[in-house]
This record gives sequence, structure tokens and C-alpha cells, in this order.
Amino acid sequence: MQPLIDHARRFGQHPDKSARFSHLRQDFAASLVVFLVALPLCIGVAVASGVPAELGLITGIVGGVVTGLMRGSSLQVSGPAAGLTVLVHEAVRAFGLPALGVIVLLAGLVQVVMGALKWGRWFRAISLSVVEGMLAGIGLVIIAGQLYAAAGLPAPASGPAKLAGLPGALLKALSSTTALASLAVAAGTILVIVGWRRLPGAARAVPGALAAVLLAALATALFHLPVATVRVSGVLDALRLPGADSLASLADLALLGTVLAFALIASAESLFSAAAVDRLHAGPRTEYDKELVAQGVGNTVCGLLGALPMTAVIVRSSANVQAGARTKASRVLHGVWLLLFAALLPATLAYVPLAALAGILVLAGWKLIPFRGVVRLWRAHRGEALVLVVTAVAIVAVDMFDGVLIGLALSIAKAAWEASHLRFERTDDGRGPVRVRLSGTVNFLRLPKILDALEALPRDRAVELDLSGVHHLDHACRAALAAWAERHCTAGPHAVRLHALPDHRPDGQPVRASR
Repeated sequence: MQPLIDHARRFGQHPDKSARFSHLRQDFAASLVVFLVALPLCIGVAVASGVPAELGLITGIVGGVVTGLMRGSSLQVSGPAAGLTVLVHEAVRAFGLPALGVIVLLAGLVQVVMGALKWGRWFRAISLSVVEGMLAGIGLVIIAGQLYAAAGLPAPASGPAKLAGLPGALLKALSSTTALASLAVAAGTILVIVGWRRLPGAARAVPGALAAVLLAALATALFHLPVATVRVSGVLDALRLPGADSLASLADLALLGTVLAFALIASAESLFSAAAVDRLHAGPRTEYDKELVAQGVGNTVCGLLGALPMTAVIVRSSANVQAGARTKASRVLHGVWLLLFAALLPATLAYVPLAALAGILVLAGWKLIPFRGVVRLWRAHRGEALVLVVTAVAIVAVDMFDGVLIGLALSIAKAAWEASHLRFERTDDGRGPVRVRLSGTVNFLRLPKILDALEALPRDRAVELDLSGVHHLDHACRAALAAWAERHCTAGPHAVRLHALPDHRPDGQPVRASR
């Protein structure tokens, strides 16, 4: 049997019905694992975003049943993601919960259009430092905000206020029995999740986050802890179809900017996740444009239902691969299990402590911060490390959208600076001509530095200026170098020898310097 199973693991190869059944069995088992991983995350992300917990379940269902059936990435799993909680929370605070469906709907349509135009591949050109900085900034904001939730205290609105208010919140929590009980539940949740990985393999069949939530709910009920739990209104009651009032908000330019932010950030996160998942398995590679369309269709459906936006989620996707999934059936089935839970057992959510969800999200935010990656970047590419850190700080200090724009602008400026990088080498033996060699890219951005160095050369000595190592010489630099060569003639009529410079000036007159 084992050789048959091993053979069936090869994607696209189905030697007989037994092999096909083996695929189904593996996908079925993987779908249960992904369901157990996704369930607490769907609820936690919704609560952290400031929306009813049921909306997180709806997004998870759409991510499995709708997006899961579409082409793109075969093993990637989509649903509500911690990476969008900050943006969703800001949008709900600014425009209200009824407008969320319209924002997500339009963002999904934008994604569909981008995929149809085959723009998916261009998201791979976004600087990885910007993406990691974005996730790090989101992680910091999530951690800061969920520390308040862990104590059962209201969190300030802005990132800097969240960080500045933490010492005061801690002092307030230490003087409150209710807050201490809530903190104990959150801390216990974190300890269970971290320690769960060290248990024997049989125990780890249940995901640590789910086990932590179950234990927290059990402890809260048994000991009658004064801890707030999830409010349940029912899945159907949580649905918010876009109405006339929410459609009227389309006249707000700020809302349209939020739509663009949702579309771009969700797309970048999904496609970067797809690239990471591709490295985990040997199956078919992601078709980025089709995956972008699939994400857009999913978000369009989520918007019509008034639910949270969805992206591909690396935690669920990696769990899907590691659980032995072989086809897209596993992610579709995980959506079916979420649907059955939402239909049959929604009332059980009322037993889940909010502090336990806060503990899960503190760990999720911690995982978004690439501590080791920053250290490696600083050792090898300090400019990239600077882009990462500035992006993260800008997101915390300003907001999500502007922080990403600042990171992109800095990344572009860095690329432009490196593109204009050049080396100026001077060799002078004291007897013959002074030899100067320029190499790299020479454009107007570097012209002041070049001319300062050339003007500093002794005017009573001949100069050999070698431009053979220059990759690009723009119009402004050509004219400036030719003019400098004409001026530097006090040592004789042929005091400057230019190599690899055109024979004529921009005005058509010959350059008075030999080659």
C-alpha cells in the first residue's frame, strides 16, 4: 500500500482508482486540519477588526468554497487574515460597518480587473523589504492593540497612542481583579500554543490554537471567571448586504482610496504567500494572474455579503501542505466544514473568551515581525533593512496606507540612487598625465559630484578621462563633460583625452579634445 500512496502523491498522476481515492483520503484529512487551524483565526481576526465574529466565518467559507474552486494556486488557502485587521479596523472606524461590504466589493472588482489585464506578475516586482516592513508594522499594531484586549480595556485609536498608553494600561490592569483574570486567560492561551509544539505527535494532531481556545473556554466556565466572551447574533443576522446608504458613500474620495489600499495590499499579500507556498511542495506552480482573479471573485462575494476581505493565508496554506493535501479539494472541504459549523454550532462561540482570541492574535502579530530577517538584511543589505524598518515605523506612526506608500517611495528612491551609483578613480604618479576613470551609471543626479571632482584636478597637468566603464551617460552629463574638457586646456591644446565620448557636442560642433 505504501508504494501506491507514494506514487499517488505525484501531482497529476493517477495510476488507477485506488490512487485517486488515496488523493481524496489525504485531502479529506488535510481539510480537517486546515478547518481546525482556520476556525479560531477566523473568529479572532473578526473580533480584532471590530466586526461581528460571524463575518470572519463567512469570509473563511467564501475563501474555501468559492476561491478554493477556482484556478490559480492549487494548495493555497484563503480567508480572513491578520495582515488586514489594521486596515479593516481603520475603515470601519472611519466609514462605519455598513460601508465595509461596499469597500470589499469594489476591491474585489479591482483585483478581477488587474488579473484580467495580467498584472498579477507585476506584484512580484514589489520590493520584498516593503512587504516585510508592511507585515512588521501590522504585527506591531496588532500586538499593541491586542494587549489592551487581553486586559479587557479599550484601546486608543492610533498606533503611537496604543504604544504610549501601554504602561498606564498595565498599571490600571494590576489594580483590577477583572483585568488580571483576563490577562491570565490571555497569557495561558499563549503558553498553551507555544508549549503545544513540544507535545508528542499524537497530541499535536489538534492545532495548538484550537486547543488553547477550548481550554480557555473550559477554564472560564468552570471557575466562573469575570472575562468577556464573544457576542453571538447568528450568521444570518450578521450578514449586511450593501444598501443605498452604503452605496452613497462612494462619492467619498477617502473611501475610494481605502478601496485601492484593500485591493493592492490584499493582492500583494496573496501573491507573496503563493510564492512562499510554491516552495513548500513539488506540485503545479501558481498562475499569478488567475490567482489574482480568484482572489478578486472571492472578495467580490465577501463584499456582497458584507463580510471581511480575504487574502491567501500562509498559516493555513502551510498547514494544508504539511497535512498532506494533494489537490484543491482540501481547501474546498475546509470551507464546507466552516459552513457546517456556522450553520449548526454558532452558539458555541459565546463560550470563547475574548482574552483567548487576543492571546492568539498577539502570537500572530509576533510572527509577522521578521526579527531574524532584519538582522540578516542589516549585515548584507543595509539599505533594504532601512526600507523595512522605515515602512514598519511609518505604518505604526501614521496609518496602513500612507505607511506602505512611504515604504514604496523610499524603495524607489533607493533603487534610483543605486542606479545612479558610480565610481570615480584617480591615478597620479606625479610625472605623466592624471588618469581618471569613471564607471557605473552617470546621470544628472551625480553630475555635481563629478564636476566637483574634475574641477579639483590640477589645471597645469594633462588629464586622461576614461569613460569606457560607464554603462549609461545621459544628455546633461555628455554636454557637461564636453564643456569641462574645453575649459581644462591651460596645459596645452590637447590637455584632456576623452575615451568613449561622442565626437560632437550637443550643438553639433566638434569637441576640442583628442581621443
